[in-house]
Amino acid sequence: MKNLNLQDSAHDRRNFLKKAGLGVAGLASFQAASLANSRHSTSQAKKVELAIATITCDGFGDENFEKAFQVIPQLPFKNVEFNCWYGRNLTPSGIRSIQERCDQHGLTPICVQGSSFGAEGNIIKDVTHKLWNMQAAKQLGCRRVKFTGSGRGKAGGLEAVIEVLKEIAPAAEDMDVLVLVENHADNNLEFIEDYEKIFDTVNSSHVGMCMDNAHFNGSNVDLMEVVDRFHEKILHIDIKDTEKMGVHKVVNFGEGVTDNDGVIQKMLEHGYEGYLLVEMAPPINEATLVKDLTRAYRLFEKYQS
Repeated sequence: MKNLNLQDSAHDRRNFLKKAGLGVAGLASFQAASLANSRHSTSQAKKVELAIATITCDGFGDENFEKAFQVIPQLPFKNVEFNCWYGRNLTPSGIRSIQERCDQHGLTPICVQGSSFGAEGNIIKDVTHKLWNMQAAKQLGCRRVKFTGSGRGKAGGLEAVIEVLKEIAPAAEDMDVLVLVENHADNNLEFIEDYEKIFDTVNSSHVGMCMDNAHFNGSNVDLMEVVDRFHEKILHIDIKDTEKMGVHKVVNFGEGVTDNDGVIQKMLEHGYEGYLLVEMAPPINEATLVKDLTRAYRLFEKYQS
């Protein structure tokens, strides 16, 4: 019987995943490149820009972004993060629909947020799911994907997240897609030590943190300590306000405890370049939604550069 070399087997598997990522990217590389060039020709000069998440309008249901495309064109925002949590969002026709509606309204996709990490027992399904999200981002002309984790201690825990990141990091580098790992309260991605474990194991320029300020407050985590520890790894910042420490309940800016300005100012001192994403979700008041989101833009537009 032929002896199985486990080290070679792991190496071969990783090479396969790397090639799989490149192969997926090649499905629409020309389309993605041309789309990216056309959409980002004016914004590339800016180092910091505001963006808005579709869930600020759609909430958490499968709305096919209908509410988002109704509301966002009424706002000053031009950059949009798409929360693609449902199957039809990432089918070929779903991706085309997003492209067409963005073109119609003069909006720019900047990030695809997929459903969470979760791979207890078999990570290959999660790996391929993340690769397809990366390809969807490329097709939309952007280079960011974002994922949070499953509930604390569930779906393989933090260890499963790390194993998936180890597998997709080489493909992310070759595809030039940033993988944004987002914290949530009561989540496998929640505390400073969770990110220490991730970055101690996965050292890649294309794997970093999405810092969700309100969720860190909801977990009683000090925001300035996060910035001090991880400023070189923070690639994306979600800005919203939570009612009080230890509770994640989104309120209008200024009604809660989240020091978004302090985080942004400190990150800018460290040379931050990227997006400041308004993610007030679900919608707090449908009747005042346009007014509230326009106010959010005005509060933070001074940081664009």
